[in-house]
Formats: sequence, structure tokens, C-alpha cells
Amino acid sequence: MFNRFQSLIRDYFGFSHKESLGFTVLIFLTILCLFIPFLYRFVSDRNPIDTSATDQRKLDSLVALMQAEEARQPQFGSRPEKDKTTGERFSEPKLFNFDPNTVSVAGLQQLGLPKWLAERIDKYRTKGGQFRKKEDLLRIYDFPPDLYDQLEPYIALKETPRSGQFPSERFGDTKASSSEPYQPGERKPFPERPAYAERPAKPAIQPFDINTADTAQLIALKGIGSTLAGRIVKFRDALGGFITTEQFRDIYGLDSLVLGELEKFGKIQSAVHKIPVNTASVDQLDKHPFLSRRQAQIIVNYREQHGAYTSTESLKPIRILDAKTIEKIAPYLEF
Repeated sequence: MFNRFQSLIRDYFGFSHKESLGFTVLIFLTILCLFIPFLYRFVSDRNPIDTSATDQRKLDSLVALMQAEEARQPQFGSRPEKDKTTGERFSEPKLFNFDPNTVSVAGLQQLGLPKWLAERIDKYRTKGGQFRKKEDLLRIYDFPPDLYDQLEPYIALKETPRSGQFPSERFGDTKASSSEPYQPGERKPFPERPAYAERPAKPAIQPFDINTADTAQLIALKGIGSTLAGRIVKFRDALGGFITTEQFRDIYGLDSLVLGELEKFGKIQSAVHKIPVNTASVDQLDKHPFLSRRQAQIIVNYREQHGAYTSTESLKPIRILDAKTIEKIAPYLEF
């Protein structure tokens, strides 16, 4: 029967004698692996040992040990004050009158504030912050409102002198002067104020040619620093010069203030630099901001295949150049 089954496999699949024998052994092992779980369930004991009673006794003994240990140690609230550790005394909040402008971090923690919040208040004060009203404590980020309600009766802020109230020593001894009788027509001269040098007036900015301006002229405008001035000059040189003030908006990073300054003082007074499109290389065309590398390559390839360009109309058959791109680069091309 085995030989007949093997010959059947050999004839059906076209196997050799060794291949059919290996295929038969593989089928046998596969069937054996499938039936092993069922054989294990049948052979193994279906009545497992019941250990629930033993486990229950172990759990009961552990619970009894825990209860006995807890009974031997006194409760936290019933311990006398002298037996408490320093950490336990410090963790219990103690309320007292305090000034949030001068109380230490340890004092804030003693009032019940967590350490991170006490350090945040101290950092706020070191940076010049000051609490003028009790409610200013709520301006601290994440300060709990319920904690503020608890501490509010104990906040004692020192009164600051109101406007118009100045110490007497700023104006001399007022008590001595008040005792002298007032004589009409007699007025004491005020001390002369020291003369200060007048600040020189800032020179007015004059309009300039944006196509020839350097970075120093651009930095004089509001909102333009050295980095932004260098970016404007770099864009202008790559472009070949501006033909309209609307092109200022193509420069990255210019806000409304800078655009207004450029439109007010940057005048277009000189012609732009043009690229000879019939002799320019791919690298020369690629440097222009309005053209990509692929567009520059196709312009050169089309020129080599169809001849020199005569006008902007000669660029329209190039599909990669849309009408808007041709309109933008036309003033910079020389035919």
C-alpha cells in the first residue's frame, strides 16, 4: 500500500523516487504534528490536583502576620510630638503669618506648599516678581485655589508707600523748615538742575536705488538686521534686479513692517541684469530664483533641438513652463 501511494504521488507530480519518498515522509510528519495536541489531552490526567485548600491556608497565614505587624506599630496620628521624625514634622502643614515676598522656600513648604511650587515662587521673586496684593499668589502657574483660600488669612503684605508720599530726607529736613515763620514775598531758590548734552538728531533716511543698495543702507530701515539685509541682497543679485516692488514679497521672512519700509524707501531706478537665453548654460539658468533645475535643463535641450529662441513666444511650446512662469522670467531674458 505504501509503494502504491508513493507511485501515485510520483506519477501525479512527476517526482523522482527520492522526491516522492521525502514528500511522503513530510505528509506523515505534518499529520503527526496535527494530532499531537489531541493525543496529549487523551493521555494526560483529566483530574488535576486540587491545591486550593493549601493556597488558602498560606494566604490566611500571610494576612495574620500583616495584621500582627500593623498592630505592633502605633498609628501616625497617635504618636506624640517628641517621637515624630523631622520628616514627619516637616510634612505636617503649620499655618503662620507670612509675607510671600520674603518667606523662604522652607517656610513655604512648612505652610503646606509642595517643594516644586515653593521653588517656582522663589524663582519668580529672583526674576524681579513682586506680590502687591494677596490675589497675586494665584498668578503663579498651577497654584491651587483651595490652598490659597486656606492661606489667605495668614498673608501679611508690607504696605508700600503710595505715589505722592516720599521720605522726608529726599527734600531735606521738613520739620526744621516748618518751624520757621512764613514770610510773604520770600521764596527760596530751587537748586539748578545739571545740564545734559542734547542727543544728536538721527539723520533722516533718504530713498535709494534698491537694485544697487548695499546691506548698510538696508539695515538703516526699521525691522531689518544684518541677516535679513544679506538675504535681500542675495535674492536681488540672483534675480538680476527688481522690476517692481511686488517682487519684495517673494523674499522669505519679510513681514508687513519690512515690506512697508522697502516700498517707501527702496526705489527702482536702474535696469535689471538679463540672461542671454540662447547662450546660457543650465547652471546659469538654474541660478535664477524663478526657474528650477529641471526647467533650466529642458530650456537648453529644447534650444539645442529646435534652434535659438526669438521671443517669449518661443518658450510657450515648452510644456513645463506655464504662462505665469514665462511672464515672471521674460524681463530677465535676452534674445
